[in-house]
Amino acid sequence: MNDDLLPDLLAAIEQQLTSPQTPYVEKTLARLIRLGIEESEAKIQMALCLGEEMDRMLAKHRAFDENAYRADLAALSMDDNSDS
Repeated sequence: MNDDLLPDLLAAIEQQLTSPQTPYVEKTLARLIRLGIEESEAKIQMALCLGEEMDRMLAKHRAFDENAYRADLAALSMDDNSDS
């Protein structure tokens, strides 16, 4: 993923945090904060998940896979729990 896209991905995360269509994004942020991850870092990690799913979408010429995105977000707590 191109690092230049991070500000746009962070803006998308901010929108998802307030959208009634993506309550799992807000739950993920709350979970990461409970794990001791700073809010700004948690949002960056979430934005990177979004970017990874977008990369897969473009590479495979397919629609956005919300289930894969949700799985990536869920995996953040496992990956980062050992780093805290």
